[in-house]
Amino acid sequence: MNEWKSWEVFVRSQNGVAHRHIGSVQASDACMALQHARDVYTRRDDFVSLWLVASDNLISSAGQDKAAWFENARGKGFRHATYYPVPEGVQHL
Repeated sequence: MNEWKSWEVFVRSQNGVAHRHIGSVQASDACMALQHARDVYTRRDDFVSLWLVASDNLISSAGQDKAAWFENARGKGFRHATYYPVPEGVQHL
C-alpha cells in the first residue's frame, strides 16, 4: 500500500487572478489528492482552477536569512523610475 503524504492546495476564483493557498489534504498519490481537494474545498465556493503541490516539494527561506533575502531598496533609488530625469520633449511617459 502506498504511504499517504501531505499535499498543499491552491485555488483560483476567476481567470486573471493569482492562485492562493487554501489548505492541505492527505493522499497516497496526485490523482487522489486532486479528488480530495475538489471534494473538500470546491463545494463551498466556485473556483476555476486547482493546483496541488506535494508538501515535500516546498521550500522556504529561513528567518535568520531575512537580511540576505529581503533587503529593502532604501539607498537604491536607481531601482525606481522616478530616479531618472525625464528628457525634455518626452510625452506620455
